Amino acid sequence: MTSTKDCAGKCAVTFTVNGEARQVVAYPMARLLDILRNELGLTGAKEGCGEGECGSCAVLMDDVLVNSCLVPVLQAGGTAIFTIEGLASEGKLHAVQQAFLDCGGAQCGICTPGMIMATVELLGKKPAPSMEEIREGLSGNLCRCTGYMQIFSAVAEAARRIAAP
Repeated sequence: MTSTKDCAGKCAVTFTVNGEARQVVAYPMARLLDILRNELGLTGAKEGCGEGECGSCAVLMDDVLVNSCLVPVLQAGGTAIFTIEGLASEGKLHAVQQAFLDCGGAQCGICTPGMIMATVELLGKKPAPSMEEIREGLSGNLCRCTGYMQIFSAVAEAARRIAAP
């Protein structure tokens, strides 16, 4: 069950986060971003604009990139949410995270989680994207620090690393 029916106040909402079943009691229109950060302690997704324009709060919901600042928690009921905290495994960074680190694709860090999640979604669809496909795949994410070239290089490098055995 995703939620309690006809709740006038707070509702119980159940979903999976990074492979773990979670339930929260929240107002139906509470933002998924706030639930992730304040209720579940997953602070990787950042609030940059609060309007769905910058992509800093991007997470995967049922394998689709969404801006969590725009998703009411009730809409997330019954879904599988994947955040940047779910990428590293056994103390080792995911190939995308490592490529961002190695290529200088992160500076202040506000956009980085969203950029990385957008990259994960992009590489899931297009394992060997062209530079144009990289630009398009990250077009919903804004960065005010890097000038984007290091980020684009990091995405291309991540694709190479993932493709290599």
